[in-house]
Amino acid sequence: MYHILVVDDEARIRSIVRKYAEFEGHTVTEAGDGMEAVSLCRREQFDIIILDIMMPELDGFSACREIRKTSNTPIIMLSARGEEYDKINGFELGIDDYVVKPFSPRELMLRVEAVMKRIRRSAAEAEAKNQVVELDDGGLRVDLTARLVFIDGQRVDMSPKEYDLFFYLLRNRNVALTREKLISEVWGYDFYGDARTLDTHIKLLRKTLGRYSEYIVTLRGVGYRFEERK
Repeated sequence: MYHILVVDDEARIRSIVRKYAEFEGHTVTEAGDGMEAVSLCRREQFDIIILDIMMPELDGFSACREIRKTSNTPIIMLSARGEEYDKINGFELGIDDYVVKPFSPRELMLRVEAVMKRIRRSAAEAEAKNQVVELDDGGLRVDLTARLVFIDGQRVDMSPKEYDLFFYLLRNRNVALTREKLISEVWGYDFYGDARTLDTHIKLLRKTLGRYSEYIVTLRGVGYRFEERK
């Protein structure tokens, strides 16, 4: 079971999430604003954080930015808005999932389990596979075990979800992957959210890869393929 930090300025939301989380055997700590959340994360270890965007003192984006300076704890962001900008901003900051209010508490718990399952699977895969992939005479170098990516000799940072998506594409290079397959394997659950989330992550990944973004080929009406150059 997990120790969950629930951060929301609405006591009613915190109470609902706590009720469902504790029913499933999890331990819950609450914070009413971003400042309190950052302070708690500096003192305690949490398995996962559920973080609202619109809060007093310090909003969710700013709180996430501070938390990411010292912790890679998975973060699910809550928002009353579903704008693509908010999603992109959150994913660039390193969140693991995004849920729009109003939400189903049961769905939220499924997403918590899905994120944790994905992280456990990623850790197991990294431990089982000691592999370094080099493309373009080493211009793009990926250490799958250490989760490191180097572009033209410079290390680049990605959000946790970008790493997962990129590594899955890379391990299955030259294979046509449907959108459904990518969502199932990378997100690890029956997808409830906006189907454009995958496209948003592909867009972020291409931006990070720069001139190597052309390796990721869009297959219209199907999905994507990581295509090695001949």
